[in-house]
Amino acid sequence: MPKTILITGAGSGIGRGMASHLATLGHRVVISDRDYETALETSHLIGDHATHDVFQLDVSCEESISALSTRLSDDPVDVLINNAGIQHVAKLEEFPQPTWDTVVDVLLNGVARVTRACLPAMRENGYGRIINIGSIHSLVASPYKSAYVAAKHGLLGFSKTMALETCDIDVTINTICPGYVLTPLVEKQIKEQAILHGISEDDVIEQIMLAPMPKGVFVTTPEMAETAAFLMTAHARNITGQEIVMDGGWTVR
Repeated sequence: MPKTILITGAGSGIGRGMASHLATLGHRVVISDRDYETALETSHLIGDHATHDVFQLDVSCEESISALSTRLSDDPVDVLINNAGIQHVAKLEEFPQPTWDTVVDVLLNGVARVTRACLPAMRENGYGRIINIGSIHSLVASPYKSAYVAAKHGLLGFSKTMALETCDIDVTINTICPGYVLTPLVEKQIKEQAILHGISEDDVIEQIMLAPMPKGVFVTTPEMAETAAFLMTAHARNITGQEIVMDGGWTVR
């Protein structure tokens, strides 16, 4: 059965890729992003062959979330994919505190804000799926990413807590934890990591990003979208509070 799926940060990268793929599966996708123009670009990529809507949403702003909730009140969200992300790469001593705070606010506090807004309708309808987009950095660490790693680790604790708070109804919450996905955000990191480590961008890809993954390939957004699609089914009703790790074998070493 088609679902109404709200995806945050769907204007680019993982969010755009998942929105496009889930739309092809027949779901109604609500494309949201802080940057409305990039959200529109995702809409144009999907085209007229699938049902979708476009909204501006800033997950760090309560008023923005409330406004979107009001607009969706007649057709509430069945599935929430918390994807909005931001990254900054720097040594802690050189990491501006306001930037540190912003990264954590978007990646962790923003997830709590949007989840809080969507839960009442899910409870009323007796069904809901909350899918957080974590990272391999929800499980392991890398240098120069202290805010990102801290927030992504915190996301797992949040998901486990919410799994317990929603166990009385058919609502689940899980976190997909991919290894590196080749998105604009990761491409930016490649450049930054090359400077920090004093190596070429090709060496960053081979030696830093893909070397820990025995399969040696980037994760794709269709892989992630299909995983999310399974979590939406009735067959996944007992999968909750879990991290779904898509790391090419990174963490099994």
